[in-house]
Amino acid sequence: MKKIIYLFIGFCFITSGCDKKLDLANPNLLTTADYWKTREQAYAGCTSIYNALTVDGSYMRSFPGLTDSRGDDFTGDSPWLDLVLTGQFIIPTTSAPVFWIWREFYLVINRANQVIENVSKYDESVLSAEEKKRILGQAYFLRGLAYYNLATTFKVVPVILTPVTNTADYSAPTATEDVLWNQIYADLAEAEADLPISYDIVTGLDKGEKGRATKGAAAGLLGKSYLFKKDYVKAGAQFEKFFSGSLKDVYSLVPDYRDNFKDVNENNSESLFEVQFTEGTGTDINWCCDPAGSWKQVQAISVTYGMEGAGFSDYLPTRWIYNEYKKEKTIDGKSDPRLLATIASYEPADNSTKAYGRAWFNPLTSIYPRKYTNDGVGNGKPFEGAAESGINYRVLRYADILLMYAEVLNETNKTADAYSYIQKVRTRANLADLATVKPGMNQAQMRDQIAHERALEFAIEGQRINDIIRWGWLYDATKLAELKTHDVDFNTWTPGNEYLPVPQQELDVNKNLLPNSAN
Repeated sequence: MKKIIYLFIGFCFITSGCDKKLDLANPNLLTTADYWKTREQAYAGCTSIYNALTVDGSYMRSFPGLTDSRGDDFTGDSPWLDLVLTGQFIIPTTSAPVFWIWREFYLVINRANQVIENVSKYDESVLSAEEKKRILGQAYFLRGLAYYNLATTFKVVPVILTPVTNTADYSAPTATEDVLWNQIYADLAEAEADLPISYDIVTGLDKGEKGRATKGAAAGLLGKSYLFKKDYVKAGAQFEKFFSGSLKDVYSLVPDYRDNFKDVNENNSESLFEVQFTEGTGTDINWCCDPAGSWKQVQAISVTYGMEGAGFSDYLPTRWIYNEYKKEKTIDGKSDPRLLATIASYEPADNSTKAYGRAWFNPLTSIYPRKYTNDGVGNGKPFEGAAESGINYRVLRYADILLMYAEVLNETNKTADAYSYIQKVRTRANLADLATVKPGMNQAQMRDQIAHERALEFAIEGQRINDIIRWGWLYDATKLAELKTHDVDFNTWTPGNEYLPVPQQELDVNKNLLPNSAN
């Protein structure tokens, strides 16, 4: 299986400009005028967009961390105050990780804009129509993904659809929510129309590559986007494609839940889209900015989440999510297998007596993250050791499609039909038939059940805060009180602060940019 390799060097994909001074200082980099001539350059330009997903502010570390920490399944445990304050919803506008998230996703957008603008001009004598369509489809998908992440993180941001060539030109105004979300829908719809179901069936330089955006990734993320805005009819139409449309039988749940979070069995049948990380290349950690030949292509979530003594232990699972896994035994009387795939906890009955290959710290009281860490993944690295891991980050899984479709069915008064889609996820966890143990639930009861199922399936996957926001729990007095019992961080939440603030550095540069409700 051939994974897409993200490293790309040679063209100045700009965030703040490629001027003559820069060209003279770095003569090995091509300018825009010199680039976009060959078929190979079109492919490489597309690959460079993916590369922007592998730096600190995107999926390499900070975006997952600051997103997870705002859920009730995760809490800050770090001397780095920014990480703790984010979970408490009182993050300062000058926070460096918040700025990195903003910077990195606009880097994705700017690179996508350059590909869309320049590859659109390619003649068929250089690039076939199908290759051109596929490259543009990936650019639209990645731009849509970036705007989706910005919208769910900052609520309102500028919508920029052309390349930014100089920081002096960076004056885009804050878009309305409608403009922002309509752009997300448009980009993902275009991507869905343009992308193949698989790269095994294409002809071109990307044939057989795993990790590139597909039709399923675009269709699924578009449905997820509609669901976030409570457009259940359009969301349902998207998800139905996976059960009775063109994507039927393309995806399935993998038998072992934990295979979704290891550096083996990646890009499997459950994966709609994942960010590719690889160990064993380069010497310099890929924290930031443009790649170099010495760049590694690793993620640092593993060391960030890892237990003290084996990692930074910047975050911990909440006791609430641990207890949530304990609510229901499997049909053979054991613990939910997702517990020990997600959380490192001392469970002698389940042969969990060590964490990260070593004896437990405070075994009766301590729990640690396991998902997305190197703990026990069988790669010969029982300790975190270095700020790197080759475990791919799974952005969208088929399990999410199943539970989102169940939610759509419930919200459109088809509660009885939701059972079977939920049960597919429960069956993998060896849990009893929901229709037997909780038959005849009404819409409100099913709503709470789906929230429970999503918490167990997607804990520590950057999902929970987005679910909480779209369900409106923070503005429901009863639900907010419940959240406070799950995680004391919610005691300091105030309206609007469920989002990260627009970085002060950006407000200082762009006078047309507006602060959001978290500023």
